[in-house]
Amino acid sequence: MSCASLSLSLSFLHNACADSKSLTFQFRPKLVIPTRSFPVEAKAKTRREDRTARHIRIRKKVEGTPERPRLCVFRSNKHIYVQVIDDSKMHTLASASTMQKSISEEFDYSAGPTAEVAKKVGEVIAKACLEKGITKVAFDRGGYPYHGRIEALAEAARENSLQF
Repeated sequence: MSCASLSLSLSFLHNACADSKSLTFQFRPKLVIPTRSFPVEAKAKTRREDRTARHIRIRKKVEGTPERPRLCVFRSNKHIYVQVIDDSKMHTLASASTMQKSISEEFDYSAGPTAEVAKKVGEVIAKACLEKGITKVAFDRGGYPYHGRIEALAEAARENSLQF
């Protein structure tokens, strides 16, 4: 095929054939915009990290003073712990838990403390507070939802004349 026949049929090659006798193609590489791949990763937060974040948010609002100390609750799979804390002195005024013999001997539970056990812990902490002259506390649920064992503990403490 000659250059003349190419120029008639393929007009875009006309300029290339007019200047030279051989077919030369000058390819310009396309402008390639690099695409950035952003890997989508799930935030691997554990339930414990979520609870700790909630507890930090609660602690920004709830503070224990000498007149109104903080009633702090910690719940594990096997036990419930409650402390009454004066945050200004960083001092624990009273505490109760399912580890105490008076509570652990009374209830026989193998799968962890139930709402009944939490009620008993609430009664014990209320009595301990009243012995020390504490009647008002600020309730710190520790990042746990207010239902089940936490609610039972709070209600039992309220029934035994602890105000919060």
